[in-house]
Amino acid sequence: MTVRHKIEPLLEKAAQTLAIAGGLVMLALTATTVISITGRALGVGPIPGDYELVEAGTAFAIFTFLPWCHLKRGHVTVDLFMSQFGPRVNAGIDIVANLLMSLAAGLIAWRLWLGMLDKQAYHETSFVLQFPLWWAYAASLIGAVLFVVICLFSVWRSLDEFLVRPPHSAVREE
Repeated sequence: MTVRHKIEPLLEKAAQTLAIAGGLVMLALTATTVISITGRALGVGPIPGDYELVEAGTAFAIFTFLPWCHLKRGHVTVDLFMSQFGPRVNAGIDIVANLLMSLAAGLIAWRLWLGMLDKQAYHETSFVLQFPLWWAYAASLIGAVLFVVICLFSVWRSLDEFLVRPPHSAVREE
């Protein structure tokens, strides 16, 4: 078993755990929205800060789903022409795609980090609930950092798949 094959289950467990946390947050946000809308309809009033909670929670959830999606190769690909090439060319294309995704993920995480520091430095809070905005940035940053790690792992995985020779097919006698 290679080092890559030892690391992959650890990353998979981390990404899966984070995605489940994001899913639970989305369920809580759905319940919050339903209760808030029902409260408005019944004249009781909405949940104070419901928009703020949905905004922060959705951002967190999105960043928790990205690592799992990328690890499981769940991003949209255009397979129209890919089927014409062999496994080695496809692995080469995957290397380039994963390198580009790593750069994008790194840029997003970096800017999210800077945004969090900015919100923290200026003590910005949400309008209704008055919670510090940097909390939402910090929560989202957890998923963003894991996304970067998994993108870099995916480059390694694609390189590994590219370097491994595909099995020779049986020679047909005519």
